[in-house]
Amino acid sequence: MNFLSTLVTFENLHEVRRLCHWGPVIALSVIAICSTMAILDSIIWYWPLDTTGGSINFIMLLNWTVLILYNYFNAMFVGPGYIPLGWKPENQQDTQYLQYCRVCQGYKAPRSHHCRKCNRCVMKMDHHCPWINNCCGHLNHAYFTSFLLLAPLGCSHAAIIFIMTMYTQLYERISFGWSTVKIDMSAVRQFQPLMPFSVPAFAATLFALGLALGTTIAVGMLFIIQMKVIIRNKTSIESWIEEKAKDRIQHYQTGEDFIFPYDLGSRWLNFKQVFTWSGTPKGDGLEWPVHPKCHQHTLTIEQLKQKADKRVRSVQYRAVEDYNGACCPLSKGLQTFFRTPCTEEPRIPLNKGETILATRGGDRVRGWFPRRCVEKCHYDTAASDSTSDKKVN
Repeated sequence: MNFLSTLVTFENLHEVRRLCHWGPVIALSVIAICSTMAILDSIIWYWPLDTTGGSINFIMLLNWTVLILYNYFNAMFVGPGYIPLGWKPENQQDTQYLQYCRVCQGYKAPRSHHCRKCNRCVMKMDHHCPWINNCCGHLNHAYFTSFLLLAPLGCSHAAIIFIMTMYTQLYERISFGWSTVKIDMSAVRQFQPLMPFSVPAFAATLFALGLALGTTIAVGMLFIIQMKVIIRNKTSIESWIEEKAKDRIQHYQTGEDFIFPYDLGSRWLNFKQVFTWSGTPKGDGLEWPVHPKCHQHTLTIEQLKQKADKRVRSVQYRAVEDYNGACCPLSKGLQTFFRTPCTEEPRIPLNKGETILATRGGDRVRGWFPRRCVEKCHYDTAASDSTSDKKVN
């Protein structure tokens, strides 16, 4: 009872709410459908108690399911790790190299970013994943990537079971004529399986096969993307920051030589920063090992430069049409309707005649509005002293 009481705390119960979201509902439904159908089809195709191969096949199938769920729930409930509220660096002078988060009332540590969904500054944030309804970051990056590896492997195994079950069950039910091919689902096999393979069972197996193949391709591609950044000791956000750094240097011809500070020079060393035998990644999420030619704030200084550059290169627009903030604005035309971003990004209502400054600096309203509702102002607004009505990304 003492063990259970330590687990069932208010905080843990609050985390269970993460399951009440369309992402986990869909992900767990796909896992449940593929696993259940694979187990049932294994009983029909390769009865595990008859042969050693059948037993190994069944045990492997159960093993995939357990490992997938283990890493999935760890990625969801362990979380990425958050910067303490009101955090400040030990050396007060380092604050000049860091961005201040007004929401968390503290400074953003190196490699951390504020997540609007979690409403916290996340350690080594990679992205916010709707499928786990949580951020992927410092503490759960290994669990999340392991899930991305195991899910395609398990679905590939399940897909083989689905294909072999349909093949073996339909083989003796198909009759070929001169010009027709007939499938008799009521045909009796020489050896009756423990469970009947009827038309509904065939349809369910075919549906599960589609889910398994789709998951294998989609999740497999995500795994490849994640591994590309992990072996360089980056995150998806940091890859984008590095690209913008090169663009800034090329645009202004500064002659700087930007070196990504967290690439340790060896893929194996970079890999071990995320994956460890204990399951806990290296570091405290606040300080990181860096390249010999860099220091702890190399990347944060670059972020500040990019933030200043954004202000300089901001663009002002004027609203030429009213927009009420509808999620899918059908009244703005079919092209706008079908090109509406499929995200939870807030929509920004517009009134005809108001000005909008597209920037990432200063106080801003994040969101989206139809492009056809605005037109670009043909004068230099960045140097203007007038204040725009809205600032958006």
